[in-house]
Parts: sequence; C-alpha cells; structure tokens
Amino acid sequence: MIPIVRECVSVVAFVIVLMVAVRTGWSEDDAKLSAEAKPTADQLDFFESKIRPLLIDHCYECHGEESQESELRVDTLAGMLTGGLAGASVVPGKPASSLLITAVRYQDNDLKMPPDAKLSEIQIANLVRWVEMGTPHPDADSVGPIAQRGAVDIQEGRKHWAFQPPIKVSPPLIESLPSPNEAVPYQSAANPIDAFVQAELTSMGLRPNPPADKRTLIRRVTFDLIGLPPTTGEIDAFLADQSPLAFAKVVDRLLASPHYGERWGRHWLDIARYADSNGLDENVVHGNAWRYRDYVVRSLNSDKPYDEFVVEQLAGDLLESGNDTQLRHDRLIATGFLVLGPKVLAEQDEAKMEMDIIDEQIDTVGRSLMGLTLGCARCHTHKFDPISHHDYYGLAGIFKSTRTMDSYATVAKWHENTIESTEQVTQRELHEKQVESLEQQIAGQISEAASSLNLSEVEAAPDEIEKHLPDETKVKIKSLRGELAKLEASAPVLPTAMGVVEGEVADTSVHLRGSHLTLGDVVPRRVPEVLAIGGQPAIASNHSGRLEFAHWLTSGDHPLTARVMINRLWRGHFGRGLVNTVDNFGLKGSPPTHPELLDWLAVQFIEEGWSIKAMHRLILLSQTYQRSSDFNATNAEMDPDNKWHWRFNIRRLEAEAIRDGLLAVSGQLDRTTGGNIMPYGNREYVFNHTSEDKSKYDTKRRSIYVPVIRNHLYDMFQLFDYTDASVLTGDRNTSTIAPQALFLMNSEMLADRTFAMADRLLNTGENSVQRISHLYLEAYGRPPTDSELSDGVRFLSRFESGVRENYVVSGVSNSYPERLAWQALCQAVVSSSEFVYIR
Repeated sequence: MIPIVRECVSVVAFVIVLMVAVRTGWSEDDAKLSAEAKPTADQLDFFESKIRPLLIDHCYECHGEESQESELRVDTLAGMLTGGLAGASVVPGKPASSLLITAVRYQDNDLKMPPDAKLSEIQIANLVRWVEMGTPHPDADSVGPIAQRGAVDIQEGRKHWAFQPPIKVSPPLIESLPSPNEAVPYQSAANPIDAFVQAELTSMGLRPNPPADKRTLIRRVTFDLIGLPPTTGEIDAFLADQSPLAFAKVVDRLLASPHYGERWGRHWLDIARYADSNGLDENVVHGNAWRYRDYVVRSLNSDKPYDEFVVEQLAGDLLESGNDTQLRHDRLIATGFLVLGPKVLAEQDEAKMEMDIIDEQIDTVGRSLMGLTLGCARCHTHKFDPISHHDYYGLAGIFKSTRTMDSYATVAKWHENTIESTEQVTQRELHEKQVESLEQQIAGQISEAASSLNLSEVEAAPDEIEKHLPDETKVKIKSLRGELAKLEASAPVLPTAMGVVEGEVADTSVHLRGSHLTLGDVVPRRVPEVLAIGGQPAIASNHSGRLEFAHWLTSGDHPLTARVMINRLWRGHFGRGLVNTVDNFGLKGSPPTHPELLDWLAVQFIEEGWSIKAMHRLILLSQTYQRSSDFNATNAEMDPDNKWHWRFNIRRLEAEAIRDGLLAVSGQLDRTTGGNIMPYGNREYVFNHTSEDKSKYDTKRRSIYVPVIRNHLYDMFQLFDYTDASVLTGDRNTSTIAPQALFLMNSEMLADRTFAMADRLLNTGENSVQRISHLYLEAYGRPPTDSELSDGVRFLSRFESGVRENYVVSGVSNSYPERLAWQALCQAVVSSSEFVYIR
C-alpha cells in the first residue's frame, strides 16, 4: 500500500523522500516469523475480509502486478516483506516498526498514504491488528526466507583498498633518482617520498623539474607553514647560508613559530566546521567557541600526538587528568569539536532535533577522521559503501548516550563545561559565603524584631510577618537587601567552554527512513562492522562508548585514521591529496595516485608517535616538494594535471593568507595570539531579523581570530573561497573570478593597507629606486628587475604629475600627490598574481 502516489506533484516529492531509503529496519527473526508462522483459518478470514479489499481499493493501482512505484508491490506477502525503496512495508508483529502503519496513520509529514485522503480509524485499526497477528497471508507457505534489501557483504566490502590495513613496503630502488644539485646546497638528500614519486615518474616517462631557486622556496615554505610572507632578513639569512642543512633550518624555525599553529590550526578548523555563531534558524553566538580554536592552535604548536588530539576531541571529558587542572580544562574544551555544528534550535519536535544533532556529529566524525560519508546511512544502508543502516545506529547510540544539549526546548541550549581555576573557585566560594552571611543577617533582623512582638499565627506567617515589623527594622532590612542585590549582581562569572559529557546511556533503535516515528530493532552501541577487522571494541554497559570508539580509531590498527590525516597534510602542502577526495575514502572516492607512498607515510606517521611536525618535515625536505613550478610542455602533454608531481603546483593563497600577507607587508599586523575579540555575549542573537548587527572585521589581528558568523561571513573571505563554516570542508575550492580582481583594485581594505605601505616607504629616507627595491623584496621576496625598476620610477613620476595637474586641493600638503603615487604603485604590486600566488 505504500507509497501510493497518484498526483504528479506528490510523485516528485515522495520519490525524493524514498530515494534516501533502502535498508529494512527489521531483523532476520522477523523474516523467519513471517516465513514459518502458520496462519489460522480465522486469521486468513480476517485478511481476506478486512485487509485484501482495503489493499485492492487503495494500493494495487500503483503497487500491484502491473505497476510498482518506488519498486514496491503490496499484492503479495513477499512484496510487502521485501519492500521497495523505502524498505519493508510491514514487520510482522511490530506495527510501530512497520512503514505501512506509519503511512496510514499520517504520523510522518513526508509519508502520508493514501495521499488523497486518510483511511478511516476502523481501517487503520484493522491494519494494525493484522500486523500484530504476524501478517497472516495465504502466501505464507510459499514465501520462504526474505532477502533483505541493502544487505551488506562484509567480506566483499573489506576488499576495498581503504578498508585494508596499510602496509609499509620498502621504498623502490631508483638508479636514476636525481641527486641534489651541487649549485643549490639547500636541497635535501633523497628521502623515501622521492623514491616512490620518482618510480611513478619513470614508469610514465616523465622527467621531474629541477629544484626551485632559494627565493622562491623560502616564500613557498613560509606561507605554507605560517601563512605569512618571509621577511627580508629571513630571506637574506637563507641566501647567505650555504650549508646543506640551510633549508632544514628554515623548516625547523617555521615549525617552532607560534604562527605555525595559527596557520595549520585554520586547516583543522575547516574540518571541525568551526564558527562563532550557530547560524540556521536561531543565529545565537557561540561565545566560548574561541576556547576550542585556541586549544587547536596550542595543540599543534606543541606537536601534540595526533592520536591524543583525536581522543581528546571525542572523549576528553572521560580521560583521567589527575591534579593537572589545565590539562583537565584543555580536554573539556577539546570536546567542543562535537558541539560546534549548526543546529535548528527552534525545532518543535525535540526527538527529531536530538537525532539531527547526532546525525551531524556522525557525519562530521566520519568524514573528518575516517574519510567516510557515514551520514548517508541514516535513512538506509549506504548506497555505495559497506556501511549498513544498523552500523549507523550502532554509532548513533554512542552519541545519543552523550550529553550535547542541556535543553531541547525552544530556544535549545547546548552544553558548556565549567573550566574554573583554583583561584576562581576560591572567589566563588568566598562570594557564596558573603551572600549567605547577608541572607542570615536579614533573617536575624526579622526574627529578632518579630520575637518582641505579640503576633498571631497568621501575622507571623512568612509572607505576612514583615508587614508588622517596626519601621526602623524595615529600613534596616531594605538596606541589607539592597546590599544583597548588589552582591548577587557582582557574582564572579565562571569561564565555560562548549563541550560534552556522558548522558543517559542507552542503545538506539533503527529509525526507518531516518524517522524517529517508525522504530525498528534496537542496535547495540558499536562501530561499523566492515572496519571492525579485529572485532568490536568492548563497550561497558554504563559507558556511552565514546572513549572506546576514540581508542579504536587511534589504536594504530585502524585502516583509515592515519591515512586520512596524512592525506590532509599532503593536500595542505601540494594543493591536492594523494587521494583527491580528501573527505571520502569510500568506494565513490578517488583511488590514491601513489598507494604505496600513502601507506608508507601512514605507517611512518604511527611509528613517529603520531607527530604531525615530523611528517611536515619529511614532506618539506623531499625533492618532490622543492621542485620548481616551471612549465614543461612535454610533461604537460602526458600529465596535464601534474598527477605524478613532476613539478610543484602553482597555488593561489587562501583568503586568510592574502589578508594576513597584506597586513604583514604593510607593517600593520597585530601578532597577538589567542583570546576573544567577539563583540557579543554568549548566546546573544547575532545578524538576523531580531538583532542588531555588531559584527566588525576591521581588526588587525590574524585572520584566524576574525569572528566566523554563520549567515554573515566576512565579505573578503567569501570572495576568496572561504569555508562554508556550516559543514566540514577538507578541500576548499579555488576559484578565479572577476570580483576578486575588482576587490584588489577598489576595496577600502586594500586602500588602507597600501597607504600604510606607502607611508612606510616614504619614511625610510631612501630614494625612489631603493624604495621600489624595498617594496618588491617585501611583497615578492625578490628584487625588481631592471625593467621593473625603470617602469616603477616612470609610473611614479607620471602619476604624481597627473595628480598635481588634476587634483589641486586647497590646504593639502605638497606631499599628498607623492603619497598617492606611492599608494597606487603599492596597490599595483600587491594586486598582482605574483603576490597572491605561491610558486
């Protein structure tokens, strides 16, 4: 009977809903119940008299022998048990788990059958009774075992490369592996990365580019690791260092910089869908999200092992921190990873809101840490990957047993953990004692005055007694209460951080079609079966399972965790991962271009103690990374996308690096690290129809500290392909569009930066040639060519003359035309491709 769609509009809407539903929500025992149960004569009579006529009248037209919309037949028992795209229409003995009953009851707004008009209450009651009987049917003897739609073949699924443990094979021996060029002693000796890459290049008949020059290389690696241009002093020091370890010294210096964590922390924040507001319906402020951002920066700067980094974000509240208060606080802050996602805080259906939040957590954890689109299994078994409907709800039980929200009532409130220091605890306790003391004084005044009065029982009642006290006592009490009100208003505000703790532990039922209105069998908390090669992690009955899940992910035996992170690091350095689909290692993701290299790096990552900085160093000191980006027509014909790394890809800087680079060369960059610059209070409304827009983006702090307001991102960031901030983004798009050039030519921000650059140059006391040289060194990391020098001098002269002739303004200093000319030259330099691209 379901789904019956007769109207064209209904067909479109309903098929969209059903196409996300494949897997049944019932177990093999349910199938056996239908196949083996012998209906009685009375039960068969009930079916023939009450049920079959109903099905004929309302269902056969669309779901009979001749037509099976959504691949569903209801004219046979097998058809109903097997089901259509939405799964089984009936689960014998379980009306609440049967889509047929959900549909006819009109419980679900997306599944109302028949669509023309609801059945009568008697008809619905008969259907419910029939399912409760076990769906007796004349075909029962001939049905046999029912093949469930979307059943997962675990053994076949484990054949996929990403679901097999990585193997560290020996790097290939390449006789023709290029040796370091003696003319460029900064280049490192060949490392295993070069051996794997060169093996592929040789097999493809490609010849790798020579090393990049030293100026190009230091600009490349400085932007790469800290997101800022190198200073002229840093460039000069590198050029002067002729030792074989010169480049390694630069890499080590940059990895030790506090700005490294800001640069690579931003990469992780893209994955963590970081934002300083909720977005969606109730765009309220995440007033303490900045604590999570700073935790990420600190963790990367300290080279916190990646396995520890992951465990803290999934289950930091469950780790033993002893007496180390700061460690305990950091771990509580880390769990903000699970809370940062956008939420429909005004959702009226609280059960739906809870499951939507859990779904967002599962999707984020799946794609960020495992490179799997687990969220696709909410409504049905995964269409492509061997992830079942039951796998999803095994994970859902873990997160449902976790307290993410304090309240689901409109407007819902996410949980925040208190992270008070010892001093703050002392202050709070002192304040509580002061409040208690004043309350006791007030009570004492009332009691003492009342004891001297002859009050009746009614007059001595708590809500009456003060009316009968002497005026002098009333004045004292009023004064004390004034002091109490001031004291209570000055209560110390204890710091809190978005995060989770353990909730009410319970397994979760399969939600048929992803809806909490139709529940199937209960699934024990567990991890996806295809990845549990060594067996399921043991989850205690009183634990949510988050800590066990986190340890399972980072055990070193997991086939995906190390691979996914290594691929993210590779993508960060080269602009494209060894697996191009960095967030999807499933069957529809791209296969790795260098599978043996990916596995070698993944195992090496684990053997190095999950050190992210060690992997940076290994990649950056390879010849593969240090190659020039020069074009080679022969190579480009065979490998136009540089899939095999014969050159270094020219890459445009991200929005943050462009902005920070401009602030740096203008001398205006505020390098203060950490802290909050949001002009809003926690949970305050921001940028919607009910709130004042107080968002400001004119700070000189680094871009990672600029507030990320969902629904109202900074315009410059959006223009240069900033993350969406509402969903995980491990691979930002890089577009080239006219508004980007127009922004660099006309924006107020560029004018401010380039006037500051001009003023710096004019204050040096140098001549025009020296100033132009200075400008090129700071902006491009290289001196100008002779033609650039002469063109620059000529431009300044003509521009200044033009200003003097055409813009004579009374009272303006004679230096004004010169300042305008230098500002225009500075803007031309930093608006060029050479500034916004790294080679």
